[in-house]
Amino acid sequence: QLQASGGGLVQAGDSLRLSCAASGRTFSSYNMAWFRQAPGKEREFVAGIKWSGGSTYYQGSVKGRFTISTDNVKNMLYLQMNSLKPEDTAVYYCAASVATVWHPSYMDYWGKGTQVTVSS
Repeated sequence: QLQASGGGLVQAGDSLRLSCAASGRTFSSYNMAWFRQAPGKEREFVAGIKWSGGSTYYQGSVKGRFTISTDNVKNMLYLQMNSLKPEDTAVYYCAASVATVWHPSYMDYWGKGTQVTVSS
């Protein structure tokens, strides 16, 4: 029901846009988020958005570099990532939750991850 795409191998300073296609149900009443998990680390919150209303939330390390957005017509979630750093390297997941708690254990739906690798 959630399918993430758009990852790849880029150099530090480059940009990428991740996409997450939502299907099978309407997510208009859900809160949507991007998480990431680097090797050997726990999955962490990156950015979140209320599907209707558009309030956005960011982890401190990505604020000002990443932008989360939705396209309600296309039923898509995006993460525009600019000024990428090697420490942004991780598998990125999109997720949906009825709760406004940006923690993996509160997410109701997960997409398969997409790998982002940033070389120095």
